[in-house]
Amino acid sequence: MARDYKKEYREYQGTEEQKHNRALRNHARRELMREGRVHKGDGKDVDHKRPLIRGGSNSDSNLRVVSQKVNRGFRRDSKGRPL
Repeated sequence: MARDYKKEYREYQGTEEQKHNRALRNHARRELMREGRVHKGDGKDVDHKRPLIRGGSNSDSNLRVVSQKVNRGFRRDSKGRPL
């Protein structure tokens, strides 16, 4: 069965909360790029120690640079949120 991207955007990614969180994540990455801690195409992700969905912030103390494999390999609950 093919994935329905339009439905996925409408019901999840297009919500105001998700747009806001995506903007915060993009801002965090731009800040770390500006500081030289991460670069485009380097295989690194900017990770929030305490996820935004759980009240985390973009403060420097809540951000860390980790490999994509580590960041995307966290255990997740049924809604896809990190445990």
